[in-house]
Amino acid sequence: MSELKHGNSSSSSNDEGHSTPDVLISDSDRRFFQSLCEFIAHEKRYLQCPQEGADELRYSVYRTAFSKVIARSTTYKKLLLTIKGEYDDVIRELQRREGEARMVRRNLEASTSHPRSLITCQRRAAELRERISAHQSKTAELKEEIKRWKSSVEQSTWIPGLTVAESVDLEALDRHLKHLEAQRAALLDEKSHRVSLEVKAELDAELQAAERHRDQLQTKNNQLNVLHKRLRFVSSHLHTWEDKKLVPLEELLRSMLEDVGQLSVTDDEARGIDTELFEDKEPTGVNESRFRTDYLHRFTELFDSARYEEAALHAARSPRGFLRNLDTMEMFKGVKGPPSSAPPLLLFFEALLTTLSVGDKLSAALSLHFTRCALEHGATQLLTHAVNTNKLTFCEDLGDVLTEHAQKNRRAADRYLAFANVAYEACGLDRKVALSMCMRGLTHSAASFMKERKDFTAEDSMWVLSRWPSLPLLRLLTDPEPGHAALLSVGVACSTLLADPRQPELALQLLDGFVSRGRGVLEKVILEDSRSSVDVWTIVSSLCFKMNRVDLSQAIRSVLLDQSGTGALSPDLEGARMMEHIFL
Repeated sequence: MSELKHGNSSSSSNDEGHSTPDVLISDSDRRFFQSLCEFIAHEKRYLQCPQEGADELRYSVYRTAFSKVIARSTTYKKLLLTIKGEYDDVIRELQRREGEARMVRRNLEASTSHPRSLITCQRRAAELRERISAHQSKTAELKEEIKRWKSSVEQSTWIPGLTVAESVDLEALDRHLKHLEAQRAALLDEKSHRVSLEVKAELDAELQAAERHRDQLQTKNNQLNVLHKRLRFVSSHLHTWEDKKLVPLEELLRSMLEDVGQLSVTDDEARGIDTELFEDKEPTGVNESRFRTDYLHRFTELFDSARYEEAALHAARSPRGFLRNLDTMEMFKGVKGPPSSAPPLLLFFEALLTTLSVGDKLSAALSLHFTRCALEHGATQLLTHAVNTNKLTFCEDLGDVLTEHAQKNRRAADRYLAFANVAYEACGLDRKVALSMCMRGLTHSAASFMKERKDFTAEDSMWVLSRWPSLPLLRLLTDPEPGHAALLSVGVACSTLLADPRQPELALQLLDGFVSRGRGVLEKVILEDSRSSVDVWTIVSSLCFKMNRVDLSQAIRSVLLDQSGTGALSPDLEGARMMEHIFL
């Protein structure tokens, strides 16, 4: 160690220390070094430091002495600190190396003096190898079991419709064989009614030719419809002229020719003309039965070939509408169209609406199913068209479906609530008309509607309030108009709402509003409420008292006492009934 040299050099410092006084400048420095030497000698004796060789105790003594010298020094203090730091770093590095060497020697001694540790490790390694072998054997067994399970599963799918147990059961196999034979016979019978691809191609060609011929006839029919309308126009004007003869015939013909050239026929008018002209020419009796059979066969052919749009139009145009019913609707409801195409059920309803004659409507059942289908598939435009053109038969269930959908779809709630309002108005359901107006935020319009309806009762008003609690609506219904009494009595409304566990806050807010405007306002409301007896207001006061609204209870009782002239009023319901005679 480096302190060895330092120690050796320091050990001779006792002899050299006596020569230092010759170079010291003052007596204080001499006394300091003398005491320092005495401190070193004393510490070495006390710690029993060896005379020769490296020793850490001797290094500690001289390190402390050197620190004292640095502490006394002034000019060279920084230099001495640097020297001391370098010296300490060297010592720490030597100690680290010595510690590593000591650790290596200890490990070598342990490996040579304790051979049992190697034997223990070898025994542990052998045990681990045995456990690995056992795990590998278990893994192989599990893999074999998985293979057997997979083979059993594959075997269970060899015969569709049968389990593994049924596959080895002769009776089950016989039953399954008979079932398969019946299916085969049905398929062969169905195949006998089929035609080859060549025949189908010929039929398709004939169908295309028939469709082209139909389009030509349709064009000609449109021209004839226009001609028919113009002839009727001329005929009606001529009949009028024959009766009155107000103008010369030449002038009449000139004006008619100018008007006739501007006449055109819409699709609805064309269907009306066709119905009017050919209604008496539809097949009847045996011909009608045969025609319906052929028509139904064609519909079935289109439907089975998944041509749902054509099938829907074919059904919608059926003679006398024999395919415009719920049974046909269920057929379209039970199938799914190709991806990225409109649902077959929606195609059916669209065909029904577009082929309706002017003034005709879908039945109530079909209207309800159409509304649900349109809402489910987001066909808002089709639903709007049906409502605006009055092609639906409205019912209460239809309005309820629209209202429920509006509550789930807040973005388009106003539109669906407006449709529900139309449905409720058509059914004469004034309660729900007012409720739908309130849900749309039309509180003043709803209150005006309820007041204008002569058969709208106070019970109907409470029904609306119970389903749409609104303080502005309650104020409008209880506020009398000039020359007209309020639709709802304040006392009756408050007693009803306070008795309902779900609505007491609404009545309390109304009463608080009266009290906040002054005692005279509450007194005026009670006195002008001719439809509420003293007993009703006593009940209101008692209910307020039970709800810990003593201020409202006392305010109402004070008004009642002032009018009755008595000084006592019971706060409970039983006492109210007993005191009724006081206020009569």
